[in-house]
Amino acid sequence: MAHTHQTDMLIVGAGPAGYTAAIYAARAGMNPMLVTGLQPGGQLTITDEIENFPGFAKPIQGPWLMEQMREQAEHVGTRLQYDIITHAALKDGPDENGYFHLTGDSGDTFLARTVVIATGAQAKWLGLESEKTYQGSGVSACATCDGFFYRGKTVAVIGGGNTAVEEALYLTHHAETVHLIHRRDSLKAEQILQKRLAANPKIKVHWNRAVREIVGAGSPAVVTGIDLTNTQDPTQTEHLALDGVFVAIGHSPSTGPFRNEVACDDEGYVITAPGTASTSIKGVFAAGDIQDKTYRQAITAAGTGCMAALEAERYLAEKNINH
Repeated sequence: MAHTHQTDMLIVGAGPAGYTAAIYAARAGMNPMLVTGLQPGGQLTITDEIENFPGFAKPIQGPWLMEQMREQAEHVGTRLQYDIITHAALKDGPDENGYFHLTGDSGDTFLARTVVIATGAQAKWLGLESEKTYQGSGVSACATCDGFFYRGKTVAVIGGGNTAVEEALYLTHHAETVHLIHRRDSLKAEQILQKRLAANPKIKVHWNRAVREIVGAGSPAVVTGIDLTNTQDPTQTEHLALDGVFVAIGHSPSTGPFRNEVACDDEGYVITAPGTASTSIKGVFAAGDIQDKTYRQAITAAGTGCMAALEAERYLAEKNINH
């Protein structure tokens, strides 16, 4: 049976941004409700070790961190709904009673005076079964998150755009050798990045190469190399021995039902006003990777979640809505 839920703040997404917004909103007495979405915890649920989140001297597990955030959000009064928002009526603003209307996959209706979009973004993957097998055991989509674990080792970066070149350059601060694998004979990255790449002796570019398989060994199994195919002549193959693979072929923002309701850029990321979490619709805010394609870190996502909650509280105060 479908239900109707009413709240001063509806948060869509259960990653660092969503949970942080919920914590701040609950402490402000806004009685927030958080719709978890398909993957509660977001990308951190597939991150084995985190060493750069402040407050922990030793590495922590991504799923554990998200469980702590969930418990804290619930402890201060956040109501969790395990549902997926499939429709959001935002672009025309709130109704005559001051509520935005959203619908869940369950059929439930959500009436919210403010909305925080925190649905995140997903890394684009190669689509190999072996890629899934070694995620967290040598396969990553974030050099700034995991590069530290490859000090003095050999890694490969897959891709040819700005992200791939930036990740390759970053990894040279840790790895001994960085192989850049690109399926074409020229890069799509900006010229200044290409010049830096060409000038770095630690980076070796492999042109016209595609990953055929990611290879691993041991117990538990970890990456030991990759098999490559020549995109110009598929009969030609080669093997590279290495310790880690970084897939850098882009990210896809999980905009979903919000794509046509708030202003988004050409890639689908929600546009927020500079220095704020405010979207093109008053009363609707965005936080985390759904609006950040530059940093994509747990700590920056949490920061924008805090911003969204504080801005939502001010929005309600300006409307003289007590909570």
